[in-house]
Amino acid sequence: MVAQVVKNHRSRLIVLSVVEPPDPSRAPEMASAYAVSKLLDTAKALFADQGIEAETIEREGKPAFTICDVADEMEVNLIVMGCRGLGLTEEGATESVTSRVINLSPCPVLIVP
Repeated sequence: MVAQVVKNHRSRLIVLSVVEPPDPSRAPEMASAYAVSKLLDTAKALFADQGIEAETIEREGKPAFTICDVADEMEVNLIVMGCRGLGLTEEGATESVTSRVINLSPCPVLIVP
């Protein structure tokens, strides 16, 4: 779906990965820097197979704020992101990265379930 949007609008594609800084009071880091780098390389290769050149960016920070900051810095026209469905309940909505991005974004947000 993202590939089709990029092709239809001849858009620039930026694939962003945001990892929260380690917090000693929480469980150990979910993903190592190496794993994140490999994931971004895989995404870049998948888009390249479809004739799309993707730029990849790795950042550390609070996901929703970092996504919106990068969108603002890069002057993007659309954020496309997935949703795990955890924020669909009233209790989860305040904690959902997706909900926060929708509320803070400097541009439209397309959510892919």
